[in-house]
Amino acid sequence: MRALGKSDLPATITCDLGPCRHVVTIKHDFWAATAFYESATGERVVLKIGRTVEFAGMPMEWIGRWLCRREMHFYKRLADLPNVPKLLGTVGRTGFVHAFVPGQPLSKERPVPDGFFDRLLEVFERLHERKIAYVDTNKPQNILQGDDGQPHLIDFQISFDLNMWYGTPLSKWIFRKLVAEDRYHVLKHKKRFRPDELTPAQDEGATRTSWIIRTHRLVSKPYFLFRRRIFKRLRTTGQLLPEGSK
Repeated sequence: MRALGKSDLPATITCDLGPCRHVVTIKHDFWAATAFYESATGERVVLKIGRTVEFAGMPMEWIGRWLCRREMHFYKRLADLPNVPKLLGTVGRTGFVHAFVPGQPLSKERPVPDGFFDRLLEVFERLHERKIAYVDTNKPQNILQGDDGQPHLIDFQISFDLNMWYGTPLSKWIFRKLVAEDRYHVLKHKKRFRPDELTPAQDEGATRTSWIIRTHRLVSKPYFLFRRRIFKRLRTTGQLLPEGSK
């Protein structure tokens, strides 16, 4: 089930910082493998390699190449924003490297500094001005609380760029809905982590769920329950490695 099959991530890679050695693999699921690497000067970088092996007899590397190019597109489009890590090169046919952001994902275990979510909303406003919707905002692990106290975004795998869809009426409608979902999820995180900073208007925005969210919950809940049971059985029988898809 792993993106690279039985193969491990390379021991060394080369990017804009020069040769880098593998430090630790942080994720290896069906779609991609991600790891931290370190340069000769001790600077850390992140490598993400998309799927390369077939699945059920079907070639899948083309999907890995497509996902890699697609995600790199967003890093390039947002390269001037300090809240998005810099792209540092490619590795093989399905991999790319970006800068490491010192910090941790949002968590109840760490206090969130004052004004963090207002700054995060400003970051999303800049994305939306460029006709980009992040889409994956519901996952707090994609929002990094940097050691500098600033919000940082990673993982643009399912983001939406209106410019890629030629501005058709349908794509504009989809974009408006996705922008609204971005804002809703930021406010939801703010209500969870810093309710003391939530304005009455924001509180209302954090509780008003759209039909898209309700539909997603209706469809995804049974899917993830079924998926979790299948993966648990595969791990129990030894057909799926522990570090595989979760």
